[in-house]
Amino acid sequence: MTNNLKKGLGLVALTLTTVFGFVGNVSAIGCPPGSLRGEGADVKSISECNIAQEHAGSNDLMGTINTAINVVLGVLGLLAVIVIIYGGFMYTTSAGDASKIKKAKDTIMYGVVGLVIALLAYAIVNFVVSSIFK
Repeated sequence: MTNNLKKGLGLVALTLTTVFGFVGNVSAIGCPPGSLRGEGADVKSISECNIAQEHAGSNDLMGTINTAINVVLGVLGLLAVIVIIYGGFMYTTSAGDASKIKKAKDTIMYGVVGLVIALLAYAIVNFVVSSIFK
């Protein structure tokens, strides 16, 4: 029975490799309006559109500060998600040890609290900055 199972799995792997191994690349990118190549031009990369650079940057201090704060809060949110995943791994590998389970649950809880704080800070910063600019 195990020999037949191995042959079957090998056949499935060979079939999947054959079917999905020869799939060609499909371009799903079109140039946006206002680009030099024309709207909807078929390109492999958005950089090929030669987008006009009239709105390419921001020279105002508040916009730069807002961008920096959003990047920092995004990194903090990512770290919180990593802590939650690490806590889940600790919980999975605790093997029934009560102290390891408690430590894993605490890690998950701290990660969730960190994620909630990062999301609230992101919302508050964007609300304050948008109300200042209007």
